[in-house]
Amino acid sequence: MLVTLEVSLLAALLGMLGGFALNALRMRFSKALSAPYKTYVWLIRGMPYLSQLVIVYFGLPVLGLTMTAVQATVVSLSIYAAAYFAEIFRAGWSSIPHGQIEAARAFGIGRWAAFRSIELPQAFAFAVPLLANQVILVIKESAVASIITVPELTMTASDIVASTYTYIGPYAMLIVCYWLLTQAVALVAARATALIPFMQKTS
Repeated sequence: MLVTLEVSLLAALLGMLGGFALNALRMRFSKALSAPYKTYVWLIRGMPYLSQLVIVYFGLPVLGLTMTAVQATVVSLSIYAAAYFAEIFRAGWSSIPHGQIEAARAFGIGRWAAFRSIELPQAFAFAVPLLANQVILVIKESAVASIITVPELTMTASDIVASTYTYIGPYAMLIVCYWLLTQAVALVAARATALIPFMQKTS
């Protein structure tokens, strides 16, 4: 479970930061980066994660870039998740009425102040449930890493089954472990959602 947490949460964090950066660049340089952004999202979301993991783990060494199984999983899962997080942030910012931003500029509110006080709280409020759902999906996708021998939950359960020929117990425990992880994410998301009104008041 510790390996699963390490891989999935690190990949989710990096993917979230990457998705936020991608959306910010798209908004800042909309004309120049609109096509590359759409191509990236279309390509990554259209490919199975397993194929991306295989490309990173087995393909990059051909170019001289060798990674451990855990590193390849984090890198590939981050790239995979960033495309989804970018679209979540795009939808969050699209939900903000443009009139509010224009009104802020009319009152002389700076770009950073408007971003911090007007855009971020509203986009965050819209995006929290979607972000939590995507983190849960990242945790479950981390099971694919068992293909390249990352010793996470799924591989450990499979090893126990192979050595004991007992199926119900190990896989039942596997289900419980994933359920606990996903419920923890849901709980954190619920707490974060409860803080949104406070963020909006203080901003």
